[in-house]
Amino acid sequence: MLEGKVAVITGASRGIGRAVALEMARCHATVIVNYNGSEERARGVQEEIEALGGKAEICQCDVSDFAACGEFIQRVIQNYGRIDILVNNAGITRDGLLMKMSEEDFDRVLDTNLKGTFHCVRFASRQMLKQRAGRIINLSSVSGVMGNAGQANYSASKAGVIGLTKAAARELASRHITVNAIAPGFIETDMTDALADSVKEEAVKQIPLGAFGKPEDVAHLAVFLASEQAGYITGQVIHVDGGMAM
Repeated sequence: MLEGKVAVITGASRGIGRAVALEMARCHATVIVNYNGSEERARGVQEEIEALGGKAEICQCDVSDFAACGEFIQRVIQNYGRIDILVNNAGITRDGLLMKMSEEDFDRVLDTNLKGTFHCVRFASRQMLKQRAGRIINLSSVSGVMGNAGQANYSASKAGVIGLTKAAARELASRHITVNAIAPGFIETDMTDALADSVKEEAVKQIPLGAFGKPEDVAHLAVFLASEQAGYITGQVIHVDGGMAM
């Protein structure tokens, strides 16, 4: 399905990013596994992809750093000659009540989740414009759609990703570049594993399908949006949340 495509996936060393990387590799894309902190985890994803018979390379980059993102994307272009798919998955949380949240915690989340997405879109889209083709998939969140108590910074960053997605979709459509967002709900990842059982129980009550999703649920949608079959879909926010935000 993605034969010959080069896919850059940020925050791909674990969770949803890892699942997207593996699924795109299964569909025969060459995968650039971006990570910031853990080279060991990223290397593990690369090895999993290679065990599947796929091609992968790991690249360290803090997406909140504008200059570093430019160098990262340029390195991919130099090595592979193109970028066909960009999945902006890298994100962090610094949860806390609004009245107690520090400026540092607010800024750090916005810098990674929103500005990091902007940085990668900005640099990768220049290559896609030259190619007159491309797929950009941004990870938002149900928190960016509905809001979530204790996550003012995270909700604001993910709502911003939705606005960025729609603006970019309008700007890039004439060159056959689609830009869409995926808004996951509660997905079984390290982030949700850290939640107290009581919090998980309350969360499940809000989900009509009655369970947390799996990273693969998001990955399957990402692969579809990256494929030729999704060529007439752009500027959309698609929820993978078990019905939370109907």
